[in-house]
Amino acid sequence: MMKTPLFIAMEGLDGSGESTQADLLKKYFEDRKIKVLLTKEPYIKTKFGKTIRKVLEKKIKIGLRELQDLFTKNREEHLKKLILPSLKKGITVISDRYYFSTFAFGGASGVDIEYLISKNKKFLHPDITFILDVNPKTAISRIEKRRKPKEFFEKLSRLVGTRKFYQTFSKRFKNVYIINGEKSIDEVFKQIKRRLEK
Repeated sequence: MMKTPLFIAMEGLDGSGESTQADLLKKYFEDRKIKVLLTKEPYIKTKFGKTIRKVLEKKIKIGLRELQDLFTKNREEHLKKLILPSLKKGITVISDRYYFSTFAFGGASGVDIEYLISKNKKFLHPDITFILDVNPKTAISRIEKRRKPKEFFEKLSRLVGTRKFYQTFSKRFKNVYIINGEKSIDEVFKQIKRRLEK
């Protein structure tokens, strides 16, 4: 039997497939009659979350460090209002993005990663984090197939830098695993399932 409740983070570049895999993981738990909640960052049910969405959709402009500070404030709300209460009720929580996104995307944008880590140090560390690793060109191709306007971070140059940061996290942080996201959806999920069941 798996230890429950678990706090699981799903990470990766935009276009890596982390949202698809988060949905599959939610179904995996539901099929086993385990209570589970799937949530996402930014947590848009707050003032900070709504502001972040406007920045990502290029409706307003703010500084890069200011944006990452907003993500941190939004994360604090996310934990307080949803994640921690759910875990206390015995519900496994899957978060589609967490503070590793701040470290990777913020670091690649030129914000000091040590500053970002220190700002998020007080927050709950996930029991397990999956980082879906894909080539930035693959990510851009998938993003373009959505036929939606590209968001703030969805540029090849930014994604190249972001991937480099993500690839260091399995050595720096505990319980962080790199998953090959270039494979088919089913094959990617098999990798996640094998690691989770270990």
